[in-house]
Amino acid sequence: MIVHTLQSERLGPLPIINHFIQRIGLEDLLDRHVPSDARCAVQNARALGVLLRSIIVEREPIYRQEETVHAFASGMFGIGAEEMEHLSDDRLGRALDRLFDADRAALLTEVVVAIGQRFNLKFDEFHNDSTTISVCGNYRAASGRTIRGRTAPVITYGHSKAHRPDLKQLLIILTMSADGNVPVTFRCTDGNASDSRTHIETWNALRTVAGRADFLYVADSKLCSRENMDYINRAGGRFVTVLPRTRLEDQEFRKWIQTNTPDWECVWDRPNPRYSNGPRDRWYVYRAPLPTAEVYSVVWVWSTLLTLHQEARRRRNIAAATDELNDLRQRLAGAKTRLRGAAEIDLQIKLILDKLHVSRYLKVSRTVREQHLYKQTRRGRPGPETAYRKITKRRFDVEWTTDEAAIAYDHNSDGMYPLITNDRSLSPAQVLEAHKASR
Repeated sequence: MIVHTLQSERLGPLPIINHFIQRIGLEDLLDRHVPSDARCAVQNARALGVLLRSIIVEREPIYRQEETVHAFASGMFGIGAEEMEHLSDDRLGRALDRLFDADRAALLTEVVVAIGQRFNLKFDEFHNDSTTISVCGNYRAASGRTIRGRTAPVITYGHSKAHRPDLKQLLIILTMSADGNVPVTFRCTDGNASDSRTHIETWNALRTVAGRADFLYVADSKLCSRENMDYINRAGGRFVTVLPRTRLEDQEFRKWIQTNTPDWECVWDRPNPRYSNGPRDRWYVYRAPLPTAEVYSVVWVWSTLLTLHQEARRRRNIAAATDELNDLRQRLAGAKTRLRGAAEIDLQIKLILDKLHVSRYLKVSRTVREQHLYKQTRRGRPGPETAYRKITKRRFDVEWTTDEAAIAYDHNSDGMYPLITNDRSLSPAQVLEAHKASR
């Protein structure tokens, strides 16, 4: 009699993960940059490979890696049965220490170059963005200290993109390749670092990866500084970015459009992405006849859905500010109000207008209202000869008017924003496509 034994083993997605790790040649790259001595029972490259697979599959803490490896079929984590017996959290921790001491920037560059070669990536266009990661706690030791010759990032307060100014943070910078959406460069820096100061270093890293400088670099408005743009332009690079509202070119166009109509070119005319019966999603472009002060080309973009969104947001903000001003007026009229100083009232008005961004549309003034009372000069029943004295009480009040002219002025340029590029060979439609591909 033939007896069959059924044996089941857990594979999960590891066969696919291992295929790509081998195709990239990641273990050889790790072994070269994070070498091990002959005494290591588990080589650093193999230990880091275990952590990498675990992050993708299980996301377990370091002290549970041994259990995670044994839960899968033998060899799935890139180590043999003998090495599995020596796998411990101490062994993994020592491998991470060696990775910290290694030249991680050079390692990442080689990994990305290897991916580009093995997957035929062109590296013609890159898209950059940054965000913040909020953290809780004091983190007193994370003050930019130097550890074994390397400086750690500072966990501190900064401009919170998560709208949490009460929390400390770190700044994360990621750049993706347009073909394949492959992460190319990644950096973690101080929580109070300015985005505008990070682009030159990022661009230099991309030039190393691409092996040339003529790729298209797409980023947000923080790239739009004379120092950043001139550096890329003089080095032979190309860029597309957003022109900030604070620039004079933006103000001049919004003033010009009050009495003129640009020759818009429709690039996209698509159904509404959210509602089947909603207004269509139309995008128009227009190349401005005058370049920027740095002689770069300006392409104006107009979105019909963005126009509706900005109109609705302005109405909501004005209505909300009006409600808060009414509440403030009632507090001032109350008998037990604590807002009695002019400076304190002005501050409350400013906070309301700034919070809702309506200082252009609501003109608020603080006034003084007088209330007259008449009281007998002597006690007793009043009669024809009774004398009275006048008592005047002064209380603060607020009044406001809506600036219809300012609303109409901004309404004429709702849904419009400018893009800037140093590559004049790009058509306005191509500039828009490059910008939208980064979102």
